[in-house]
Amino acid sequence: MKAKGLVLLIVALMIISVVSNCYAQDMTRKLGRGVGNILTGWIEVPKNIYDTSVESNVFAGLTLGLVKGIGMTVMRTVVGVYETATFPVPLPEDYKPIVEPEFVIQTK
Repeated sequence: MKAKGLVLLIVALMIISVVSNCYAQDMTRKLGRGVGNILTGWIEVPKNIYDTSVESNVFAGLTLGLVKGIGMTVMRTVVGVYETATFPVPLPEDYKPIVEPEFVIQTK
C-alpha cells in the first residue's frame, strides 16, 4: 500500500513539474491585484508629482501632479476594492485588469 502511495506521489510531482508556468489572468491574480492596489494606491501621489515634474517643471509637478496623483489614488483604491470584492467573478472578461498598468509600481 505504501508503494502505491509513493508511486502516485511521484506521478503527481512529475505532472506538476511538466506544467508550464503561465502568467495568465485568473482569480488569484485579480485578488492580489485588488489587495495590492488598495494598499499601494497612495503611491500615485508622489509618483505623479515626480512624473509631472520631469515632464514639465517643478511647479507643474507640485500642482498638476498633486491633483493627478490624488485622482489616481482614489481611482486605483476604488478599483482595488472592486477587484477584491469580485475576485471570483471573471469580470471584466478573463479577469483582465481595469487599470493600466496593473500595479502602481509598474511602468506603462
